[in-house]
Order: sequence, then C-alpha cells, then structure tokens
Amino acid sequence: MNDDDVLNHFRAAGALLEGHFILTSGLRSPMYLQCARVLMHPQRAQALCRELADRIIAGLGPDAFDLVVSPAMGGVVVGYEMGRQLGLPAIFTERVDGEFLLRRGFEIEPGARVLMAEDIVTTGLSSRECIACIGGLGGEVVAASCLIDRSAGKADVGVPLYSLVAMEVPAYPADELPQDLAALPAVKPGSRGLK
Repeated sequence: MNDDDVLNHFRAAGALLEGHFILTSGLRSPMYLQCARVLMHPQRAQALCRELADRIIAGLGPDAFDLVVSPAMGGVVVGYEMGRQLGLPAIFTERVDGEFLLRRGFEIEPGARVLMAEDIVTTGLSSRECIACIGGLGGEVVAASCLIDRSAGKADVGVPLYSLVAMEVPAYPADELPQDLAALPAVKPGSRGLK
C-alpha cells in the first residue's frame, strides 16, 4: 500500500477535509484528516492497520511487543485494531485533569514492551504524554505508530515512529496565518465542533 492508496481510503470515507481548522495542538491548518470517518468502516480500519502492523513487524520483528497502549480518544480504535492485528491486548489512557492515566482496571506489567498507537501525529505532544504515562507505570515503549504523520517525520516522540504516510501539512500559530486561511471561518474539528 503506497501513500496514495492510504489517502484514497481517507478520501473515499470523506475524511480528508479542507478549510480552516483549529488542531488539538492549538495550531491552525488548511487541511484536516478526520480519522474517525475512516475508522468507522471496519474493512478500512483492518486494511490500514494490517499494513501498519506489517511495516512494524518488518522493522522490529513479530515478537517486539507485549501490549498496545493508545491515548483516548483518537487512538482507541487504532490501538484496538493494532492489537488485533498483532495478536496483543490493547488498552488506552485517558486524560484526567489534563494528564494521561490508566483507568477501567487497566494495568501495565513492569517491563512490558509496549507499542504506543495513535491515529495522527502533528506535533507529537499527545504521543509524548502517553509514552510518559506508560513509562511512569513501568512499561517500556519500544516504538510508536500512527496512521498519518502530519509532521513529515519532524515530530520527535522519543522512540521510533512508524506511520503509513508522512506528509507535511502546514500548521500555523493563530497570530501567523496566511491571508487566504485567515479569511475562512475557523472550525474546531474532532469530537467537539465538527459534525
């Protein structure tokens, strides 16, 4: 599967949006990839995560991990499907008072080798926070993964990052917008603000 094949899944699912978007990081962008729209189709989720799992196995081997951990909310479906593809348990962290924590009786065994699985990486902040949570609980994050790396490989999450597509999508601070982007109304996509 090449970059176009992956992005065609997003296009076909109506998940590649254009306009003026406020990202989770607070940056602004003319493009938004709505992973939930792709992942709502089990066949697409399976195909994309199978490809990602194959790339990770090719790089690290089939027995590199004991557990998949993802940050809620965006990473939950990807984490589950990555766990399914790798034959591993999959759990997720949740934000409580601004910090990622494990809830719901989830545990990480000390020394467990973990794949941190995300939907999209932009700045890497959420990934780093999730990885810090895992490490604080005694897990060893061997690698991170995402469907789309919006930083084109520039985001440093502290461990090797595997992605299906690494693309540079411009992102700007709110006070440094290009004129054409500033002329459009800003929308907060994701679970809040975009229907």
